[in-house]
This record gives sequence, C-alpha cells and structure tokens, in this order.
Amino acid sequence: MCGINGFISYITNKNSKNALNEIISMNNLIYHRGPDDDGVFVEKNESSTIAMGMRRLSIIDLHSGKQPIFSDDKQLVIVFNGEIYNYLELKEELLKEGVVFNTNSDTEVILKLYERDGISAFERLDGMFAFSIYDKRLNKVFIARDFFGEKPLYYTQFEGKFSWASELKSIVNNFGSKPKIDKAGLNLYLRLTYIPAPYSIYEGIFKLTPYSYIAYDLATNTYSVESIEEPQYPEKINADIDLNEAKKEVKNLVSQSVTSRSISDVPLGTFLSGGVDSSIVSLCLSQYKSSPIETFSVGFKKKSYDETDKSQLVAKLIKSNHHEFVIDDRDIEEDLHQILNNFDEPFADSSALPTYLVSKKTREHVTVALTGDGGDEVFGGYNKYYMGKFNRRYTGVVPKPIHSAIQNLSRPFLKVSNDNRGKRYRIKRLLNSFDYDGGFYWDIISLGFTGGELNDYLLPENRIIEPFKLYKDKTGITEPKSLTDFKLIDRLISLEGDMLVKVDRTSMLNSLECRAPFLNKELWKFVNTLPENFLLKGWNKKFLLKEAFKDEFPDGFLEKSKSGFGAPVGDWLRNSLKNELKYYIDINKLKKQGIFKADSIIKLVDDHLSGSADNTFKVWTFYCFQKWYHGIYKT
Repeated sequence: MCGINGFISYITNKNSKNALNEIISMNNLIYHRGPDDDGVFVEKNESSTIAMGMRRLSIIDLHSGKQPIFSDDKQLVIVFNGEIYNYLELKEELLKEGVVFNTNSDTEVILKLYERDGISAFERLDGMFAFSIYDKRLNKVFIARDFFGEKPLYYTQFEGKFSWASELKSIVNNFGSKPKIDKAGLNLYLRLTYIPAPYSIYEGIFKLTPYSYIAYDLATNTYSVESIEEPQYPEKINADIDLNEAKKEVKNLVSQSVTSRSISDVPLGTFLSGGVDSSIVSLCLSQYKSSPIETFSVGFKKKSYDETDKSQLVAKLIKSNHHEFVIDDRDIEEDLHQILNNFDEPFADSSALPTYLVSKKTREHVTVALTGDGGDEVFGGYNKYYMGKFNRRYTGVVPKPIHSAIQNLSRPFLKVSNDNRGKRYRIKRLLNSFDYDGGFYWDIISLGFTGGELNDYLLPENRIIEPFKLYKDKTGITEPKSLTDFKLIDRLISLEGDMLVKVDRTSMLNSLECRAPFLNKELWKFVNTLPENFLLKGWNKKFLLKEAFKDEFPDGFLEKSKSGFGAPVGDWLRNSLKNELKYYIDINKLKKQGIFKADSIIKLVDDHLSGSADNTFKVWTFYCFQKWYHGIYKT
C-alpha cells in the first residue's frame, strides 16, 4: 500500500535535474500514504522527460519489495499502489513457465504478467490498485485503476505536461496558479456531498474511472482512456438457481475473499461496528486465524449515535481482542481541519470523521484493517433500495396533487430542530423521496441539495441543468427502476466517489491500510446473476447474505437495525464550529466569492444556528465547501 505520482514533460527546456526535484516534491506531499520507503525513476528521451515516483507502506515483502521495479531487460518499469490478492496464484502460473522473480512482491507479479500478456494482464488482477507502467518497447505509458475504484488516481494535461497522482495535492501544487472550479464538479458536490469520477472540483483535472486505463503515447504526446473490461449490464440472471445453492456459494465466496485479503507480513485486524457486514468479516477472519483477532470500534457519547453494544456482542462471540473508543466533538476539533483538508476537494460525508479517529486508534495496534465496506452495494442493504418498490406503489395510488397537499400539511408536525435523526426526521425524508417523474433515485442519492433546491442557493451562472447526464449515458439508465439499476448507479457514483474516498483518505492519513473483502469482482458478478428477490425479499434487505451466515450468530442478531456511521455534525455546527460557520456567511465574502445566492444561504445557516430548523445536511455541505475554498483560494 502506498501512493504513486508521475508526469511526462514534453517542454524542450525541461531538464532531468528539475524533473527529479519535482517528482521528489510530489512524493513528499503524500508522505503519510507511505512512510516506510520511497522511490523515483526519471528518464529523458528524444521528445520528453518521464518521471515516476511512489511512497511505500510496507505490507508484503518488507525487505525486497522496493519500487520502482524493472523488468530484467530494463525495458519496463512500474510503480504501484495497492494490493493484488491473487498474486501468489498468478506467480505460480508464471513460475511454471520458467519466469524468474527477483522479489516476493505483488508489484513484480503485475510487471511480469504485463511483460507476457500486455494490457490484457490487467483483467487478471484481483485487488485494489493504481499503477503506472512505462513500456520503452512501445514508447507508451499505461496507467490503470482497479474494478471498484478503491485506490485513487487523478490526472491532467496542461502546459506541456501530463501528470498523474494518488492525491490531488501532488498535481495542484505544480500549477503556477490555482485552477478554476469545475462547474460540473461543483454541482455534483452540492447534490451528492462528494464528487465521483471522472470529475474533480478543478477544471481540467480528472479522476480515472474504475476499471480503466490511460494509454499515453510518448511519440505523439496524446492519450486515450480505455476500459479494462466492459461487463455486461445487467449480467444474465440465473433464474434456475436454488436459494440454498446461492447461500452456499455466497458463504464460500465471502470466506475466500476474507482469507485472500488477510495476507500480510504485518499485524492485521478488523473494523467492527456491530452491523451485518463488519460482523461477518470479523467472524470469517476469526475462523481463519488460529489465534484471537484484533477488532476495533468507535462510539459516541451522544447515545442516539452510539451502537457499541452491538460490536461488544460480536467481539464476545468471536472471542476477539476488542478495542473500543468513545468520542465527542472535542475529540474531533483538534483534527477536523487536517481531516477535511486532506481530501483536497470538498467532501461532506460526516462519517469520515469517526472513520479517521478509529483509523488513528487502530494504527496504534495494527497496520492493516479489514472493513465491511461494499456489503450494502453488493447485497442490497440500503433503505433507499426500498424506494423502487415503494415509489411505484405510492405514486400509483396517491395522485401528485394529494401528495403535495400531504407534504404541506405535515410540514409543521415534522419540523425538526436538532440533529437526532428520529422518527420525524425519517418520515419527512420518506415523504420528500417520492417522485412522480421517474427520476426519484437521483434525488435520493442527493444527500446535500436536491436539483430543485440548488436553484434557490446557487447563482444561475454556476448551475448545470443535468449534472448526472454522463452517468445516465454510461449506464443507459435515465429512470432507475430496479434494484439492479440502483446497485449499478451506486457502484459508479456513491461507492467510488464517497465510501471508498472516505476510507482511503482517512486511513492513509494515519498510514493504515484498509481492505474490503466484499469488494471482490467475482463476488459482485455472481451476486448480479441472482434474482433480485434473493437480495431484497419483501422488506428484508441483504436477505441472501444474512441467510448465508445466520447460523453463525445468535437468533435475530443479523436482523437488528443499525444506523449509519455518521457523526452529530448538526450539533457541532451550533457549538464548537459556530464561529467559523458564521465567518463563512459574511455577506461581503459571499458576494465576492460569486458562487452562492447570499441571502438564501445566510437564512439557511441562521435557521439552523437558531434551532428553528434542522438543516444539518445542507449546512454541513456548505461548511465543508467553504472550508476547502477558503483554504485553497485564501479569501
């Protein structure tokens, strides 16, 4: 696990000494991703200078896995970030063909496989990765990203240079001036609270989409973005499969995935929240290991957010060495600025804050942690997945005018003034989720501002009418209706842009590697061939996964409800963050900024601060944007 950087400069007066200093500088900016080691490669040819660098957090092959790694004839060179979980299997295949290895690292396996198979080798990799390979034979550079987008990869081409990096800071730092804000990125952020690939907050800087690679031609200084593989969507449904057969296969695949993701030459444990996914991962790891495993959880002093009783039950069941940390806003205050700024662009998923703290505490004990991330996306575990069925039934019975009347009449009774996410909050959110125009799912995933609300808060010149157009075109899903539709949208948008970004940045800021066994390409593909009612049976979410493992837990445990891994930021905004928030709504600053409608934003924030309304999600989205903006543009 580490971070990578690179650039290709085709400015004629660029010399290799400057290039060396520049790639070292890019590496230093991501020191936290790999404090154990670093490496650089710089070479000047007839038309350009190529530089590649990496920082390393040593997990596998601690002593001989130093990068960059070269082919025996020195015609290929690679820098790599991530883990390849099937590298031993691939290595054995190559050894049988007489291939000689100089290290025990998975990095060299990628290079040797590419040397034999070319870019088709990328399809063989089971893991999380971002890597770049310089192929002198073809005079090309190939830069690839994994199936789900677990490892980040940004890129840009400007002023005679093509650059790529694991984190935005390594690219932006080399701009002569701060790049402009990208309107699509801005609109997506305010809708979603994060920015999914291929967009970033900056014009001209992009994220490589998952399971894609960049082919850069050094002869012409041009590049293309290609798919590693184009899976069929939806996969062909196997209507003949028996439920018991599916349960056995799922249990086997999940157990195998946990085993493959537990390969490590350093101490390893699990994040254990007490929910279905983390409990199953922790169980499987405890069954694989011969000694008690290490488990870690975080709770809140605010009881409506605290669920440590569930993690304690599982820890006792599997006999783990359990570590529990209880936090409040004072624990966050010290690190809040560092946490939010490390995303390098606005990011408003409040669960990043406890994720950072549990990562920080976990790193004191282990270097690798398995997580339950991806279980909801793979097996259909979100409440929002009910809405396909619920929306059809409701809108088929209740005419739109009557629904509008219900919303208006219920508004005074559903008014929420604090951040406790109780029944009134959930009923209000449910009523606001119903949609009569076929696009309800796009508003459901808009955790910040819905499309209609943005008109009230964003100046017209900054609005984009259809920020989701690219994703609709890519999937062919304009009006999502089925669970398969919802899961595909979430994989491309929510998983890549939110969940995986949150875990990668907060864990790597603490030099902790996180691995997600549910994010397994073969598991995803198998589950997508199953009838939807195996996943969402009536109102029972993740039915198949729970059925597969229910015998391992006390009766009814996997059916217990669990809230999300959020943080009470609504309260914090009214207390410890209040003065900073009020600074961001200064009318002169807002007008100078030229992004928001000043009067509307000021009222939104004032209503929240006064307690007359709970505007937590919108105000936190605004706050995180302003914190990023004022840190970058120094206004």
